[in-house]
Amino acid sequence: QVQLVESGGGLVQAGGSLRLSCAASGRTFSNYAMAWFRQAPGTEREAVATINWSGGSTYYADSVKDRFTISRDNAVNTVYLQMNSLKPDDTAVYYCAADNLPFRSGLRNQRFTSWGQGTQVTVSS
Repeated sequence: QVQLVESGGGLVQAGGSLRLSCAASGRTFSNYAMAWFRQAPGTEREAVATINWSGGSTYYADSVKDRFTISRDNAVNTVYLQMNSLKPDDTAVYYCAADNLPFRSGLRNQRFTSWGQGTQVTVSS
């Protein structure tokens, strides 16, 4: 079992930047793939970015590729999402999530079953 707490959301103008943080506790963080998801009102939750257990493999949704960067600092059990060039369409609640088994790479192999409470990101036009 892992507990995840997101922070860093807020209100920003289009073109601005935010860095989201997700602090993890409860199990060996460094062995597990992590992800950021987002959900806007009336839409399905979508995977924004994932990072594997080693940090050597990442995935980005096409909508955020080249603007967002996922990273992790295993020394402090934290995963980050650096969001640059934000657009109004990025407005959503952002959630971090952890894979339920260690040492997995590849979005199709991963099952994210531990979730944070979410942090709101609002981008004004």
